[in-house]
Formats: sequence, C-alpha cells, structure tokens
Amino acid sequence: MSTVESRPRVGAGVNRVDGPRKVTGTAPYPMDFSVPGQAYGALVQSTVAAGRIVRIHTEAAEGAPGVITVLTHENAPKVGAGPVTVLGASPPAPLRNDRIVHHGQHIAFVVAETPEQAGAAARLVRADYEATEPLLDLQDPRAEQLVDPWGTDTSRGDPAAALESAEVSLRATYTTADNTNNPLGLFATLAVWEGDTLTVHDTSQWPSMVRTTLAMVFGIPESSVRVLVPYVGGGFGAGLRAWPHVVLTAMAARMIKRPVKLVLTRPQMFTSIGHRPSGVQWLSVGATRDGALVALDHRSLSSLSMEDSDYEPFASGTAFAYRCPNVITQDRQARLNIAVPTSMRAPAEAQGNFALESALDELARELRMDPLELRLRNHTDVDPRNGLPWSGKALLECYEIGARRFGWFDRNPEPRSMRDGNWLVGYGMASAWFPYFAQPCAAQATVNRDGSALVRSAATDIGTGTYTVMAQLAAEELGLPLDRVRFDLGDSDMPNSMMAGGSGLTGALGNAVHDACRRLVRSFAELACGDADSPLLGCSPDDVECTDGRIHPAGRPGLGESYADILARHGLSELTANGNSTPPVPTELGMSLAGAYGAKFVEVRVDADLGLIRVARVVSAIDGGRILNEKTARSQIIGGTIGGIGMALFEDTVTDPRTGRIANGTFADYLVAVNADVPDLDVVFVGEPDRGTATGTKGVGEVGLVGIAPAIANAVYHATGKRIRELPITLDAML
Repeated sequence: MSTVESRPRVGAGVNRVDGPRKVTGTAPYPMDFSVPGQAYGALVQSTVAAGRIVRIHTEAAEGAPGVITVLTHENAPKVGAGPVTVLGASPPAPLRNDRIVHHGQHIAFVVAETPEQAGAAARLVRADYEATEPLLDLQDPRAEQLVDPWGTDTSRGDPAAALESAEVSLRATYTTADNTNNPLGLFATLAVWEGDTLTVHDTSQWPSMVRTTLAMVFGIPESSVRVLVPYVGGGFGAGLRAWPHVVLTAMAARMIKRPVKLVLTRPQMFTSIGHRPSGVQWLSVGATRDGALVALDHRSLSSLSMEDSDYEPFASGTAFAYRCPNVITQDRQARLNIAVPTSMRAPAEAQGNFALESALDELARELRMDPLELRLRNHTDVDPRNGLPWSGKALLECYEIGARRFGWFDRNPEPRSMRDGNWLVGYGMASAWFPYFAQPCAAQATVNRDGSALVRSAATDIGTGTYTVMAQLAAEELGLPLDRVRFDLGDSDMPNSMMAGGSGLTGALGNAVHDACRRLVRSFAELACGDADSPLLGCSPDDVECTDGRIHPAGRPGLGESYADILARHGLSELTANGNSTPPVPTELGMSLAGAYGAKFVEVRVDADLGLIRVARVVSAIDGGRILNEKTARSQIIGGTIGGIGMALFEDTVTDPRTGRIANGTFADYLVAVNADVPDLDVVFVGEPDRGTATGTKGVGEVGLVGIAPAIANAVYHATGKRIRELPITLDAML
C-alpha cells in the first residue's frame, strides 16, 4: 500500500494541541487530582546517612489531630520486588527493615485527614539511630566499585602502545557534579483501591512500567492496575522509575481502605526521585602532528547508591564518536551513602561528552590547530565499532552551517586576544551526539462514523509535544486535517508504550502510530475495493492514497470516497487497527542506527577583574532526522541548551561531607539558569530523514544539552587562558 510517501524534511511549526488547556490552567497535573474521601500522606525522613534505626517513636504522631495511621518498618506490610527494566532494577521496597543507607531515606509514612495535619504529625516522629560513618567520597578506597556494570566497556586496537608512540599526547582528569532534575511540578501520587483493583494518578514518564511495578509489588494481575498520567509537570528523567513513595501511597491506601494522596515537598524532591550522578573521568588522547587521532583511552568512575542500580556509562560514547583505530572505554560505579541517582537529561553523554570535547579542544591547542578542523579530520561516516554506515549522520553539515551562522572563523584563535571593554570575549565549540534508543511500542487508531480519528497509546507527554506531533503524524497518514484527529495518552489501559525518555519516544511511538494508521487505511481499502457500490471497486488495497478524509487510487484524488461513507454503507460506527514497532536490527538493515547529532558554538564574556561569566550567544546546528514539528523541536533544543548552561555554570547538589545531608535542597540555594543567564539562542535543523526507521525521525530531547558544557568551558579558555576541567565553573575557579 502506498499512502503519502513524499514527506517534508521539517514539519510545520504547529501550535501545541494541548496549549489552550495549559495556559488556561485546566490541564490536570498529578497533584491536581482528588477523589471523595481521600486522606493525605506525609513522609518522615532519616537524619543520618548510614546505620540503623534502634527505635522509632510514633506515639506523639499517632495521637495528633486527624492522624489515621503511621507506617514504619515495624508495622508496614511486606511487599514484593519490582521489575528489572532496561534502565535497571526497581528501587528497593520502602520500610523493609531498620537499615539506613542515605540521609533523607523514608523511615515513616503518616496518613491524616488533611495535608496540614499529616505534615504536622510527621514532624513529631522521632528516631533513635545507631549511626555509622557514611561513605560519601567518590574516590574513597573503602567504597565498593562495580566494574563494567552494564557490559558497555569496549576495546579495539592497542591503545596503550598507540599512546606511547603517539607524536602528540594529552592526559587530563575531568570532574562533573551531582545535579538534581528539579522539574517545576512537584511529584505527586493518588492511590485508590476498589477491592483488589488499584487506580493510581502518578507523576511518571512511563505509565506502563508503573503498572507492572505495582502489580508485582502487591501481587495482583497487571489488568487490576490502572495508572493515569495525562499531564506531567516536567521530569527530565526523574519520572522513569516507580519510586518508593509511590508504593508507600498505594500501601497506605490499601491498609486504611481509603484513597491516599501524597505531594512531595521541594526538599524531598532532592532525595526521593533521583539526581544526575557525580563523576570523575580520566582521558588520554594520542594523535599525529597533522591531527589524526591514533588513540583514545577514556575511563570513568561515577556515584551509585548502596542498594540500587543506575545506567550511566559515561565513557561509552567515545567508542563511536570519531575515527580512531585504538580505543578503550571503561566505566565503574562506586557505592556511596547517597540518595539514588537516576537518569537526568542526556544521561551519560552529558558527562562523557564534556570530558571528550574538552580534551579535543586541549589537543587542538597543543597542535596549534583550529578545534573545528581537528574534528573535521577525524569525522567518520561509519560506526567505528562495526564498520557499518550510519543510518543518518549530517554532522559535517552541522559543522558547516553552525560555524557560518556563528561567525566562527572571524575569531582570533589566541587566548585572551578578544576584548570588549572590560569583558574578555571567548569562542568555544563542541560536537554533540546522543545514541539511538528505542523500545517496543504499540498504538491504536480508530476512525469514527463522523470521519474523525482517535489514536491512543499509553505514553506520556512531559512537555516535549507528544500530543501534538503524534496527532500530526496520524493526520498525515490518514489524510485528515489536524483538527479532525485526537491523540490520547497517559493511561496504562491504552496500548503499551515505552518511556518518554532517552530521546526514544517520538521514533518508537511514531513508528507504531505509522503502522496503526497504515493498517487502518488498508482495512478501509479492503472494505471498499471489494464493494460493488464503491467507486474503488476493483482497485488494489496496495495502491491507494488518503487525502482530505477520502481514500482514492494513487494519483487520482477525484475518484474515491470518504471514511464516513464506507462506514455508513457497511453499518459500522467505527473501524480500528492496532500497530506496533520494534527497534530495527543493524545487521539486518546493513546500517548502524544513528541518534541525533549536533555542533554547538558558544560566545562567552568574562569580566577581566571579577571572573564573572556571561553566555552571550549560542548557535546549535542539529541533525534530528525528520523533524515532525519545527516549533516543538526547536523548543526542545532551547530547553536542553538552558540545561547545559546550568550544568556548566550553576548546578551543583552539595552534600555535607560529614553528615551526608544535602545542603542546598531548595530553589533558594540550588542554582539553575534563569532568564538573565540565557541569551538569544539560535537553532537550525539540518540533514535528511533517517533511513533506519519508517518515519525517519530521531529524538532531539537530549542532544540539545549535550555539547553545551564543553563548548562553554572551551570558550572560557579562549577568553581567559584558564583551562577549567571541573563543573560547574564557579567564580573561585576563575580568580
């Protein structure tokens, strides 16, 4: 069957279909849901980072006004373990025992008639501890280290020998801080039991996973669990797990036989829903004098909690970033008494790319070579790991167009050579990439008697525009105006979806929507092509197109009939088809699946006396494959860029080295980039639809952040001559 095969490379900048609900305040976020008779929960957290609870005092809380129950490890029912997902094991079940593994760990759950009563009673709970010395230093030799925990270490050639014989070599250490996701919306859970059936409103980027987790934890069929997430107030990776507070809320609701609602406080967001792990990276680079890379040795050590797993192989991206015959990448994780790390926008690549792209800038300086020229000389059109061509890689075009828009070649390359009054001016650049990621996905498409369409999947829209771009894609495949298509999501009863994370949802879900819509069109065509009363009688279902709600022979829009006419003649109120997508296999394609690529160019201004840094300009040239909606895609790159500015200059979750307490766990103390820190951001999309998938898309949620931190650090070096290898770059490092 041939629907519309010719597609634009960049789709129209359509306004978000959910925009009116958001700007009028009628979009229901998880914390907005309430049901009759609900009670309210409040968390009690540990005040030590390691040890055990000797005794927990709940009497005062239990006697406080409005309190219904107080759950602790002494009276909480035992529950099962959650699943192991592609992102690792589920977090440990809450209130399992008396062991304390991090400051802020949940040690009790108070349920009361009002949120104020629950909060007040939670402050009355006291615990006696047998505290032990916490492990908090990433390089503490006592910390257990996991070697290659995810099987991602790589090695080709003989890097050690190549480094030894290299004409030019560089060795450096780079450090990245613990950052906290900090979405604007506070995470919330509302749990409602009706017998053995559980309905949960939750802040999640993956409703299908939360359903599976709760079913396993409580020992009930998945069909007895429904998870609803129509809107999410941001996530940045924090919503990719079913956290202990979700289980606690459902546990309490089951015990008291009433709905229970919990809304985390902002400080609790710092210890309850993950954070970007801190890390140290050791990078050695060898090259010839004309700039050809001969060796890359990239090793990392990142933080991990005592009882959890987190997928974060910092060094892995170096294995395929550039043409180089001798490469080794190794990743380790150290178990510490810290809250559980988790994915945060551009996980692993944000940190690994900072080290590699900073090191290449240093190498370019040693070679007296333009940093862009060094990258051009080591560009590869094939995947160095297997020799297969990439399914789509327009990085060279990103370099060319980005450099031209930025004015890269207008600079004086010498450090401290450019000035504007008392401001030292610096230019920096970096390559960016985020690897291809997808999981199986399903969607369902229905056309109704009135000619409108409904497409559904259990995905979430975390602000990326999923509601909009999936409606656009379905409208295109079905040949309907956009205002005649509705896309529904955020309900685990809908067809199974992968997570909204890893820049994978648009591709995986888009391919499932593509499949469902094509199957639906074929079903209509088969009805019509065998119907003596249809103008399509005798046509092949393999040779039809859809335009303006009508099915017609390819190239003959005047001959055909509408969906509504076909349904009416056959006495049907609707017709439905299901679609699926699975990640393609590179060896079967004959191509390595390419993620998104980009080139980032940054201008900074540094006060010559004070060391104050201001980002003046950013140009991001992005190969995102086929762009379904230029407006929402551009918004993703802008948001990622702002996150990259925060990572480079501001964000640092500070843990007290003695107690393990997070010292800046509020918006008053944890610095993020605000409007005054963000200049006008120039975004340009280049490249063609990716050849590896039916829709030709790539995800752009992560690649917007990748490369910004090293580009800023490289620009700071150009402005000042100071090479900063530790993030964030703070004033004390500049003075």
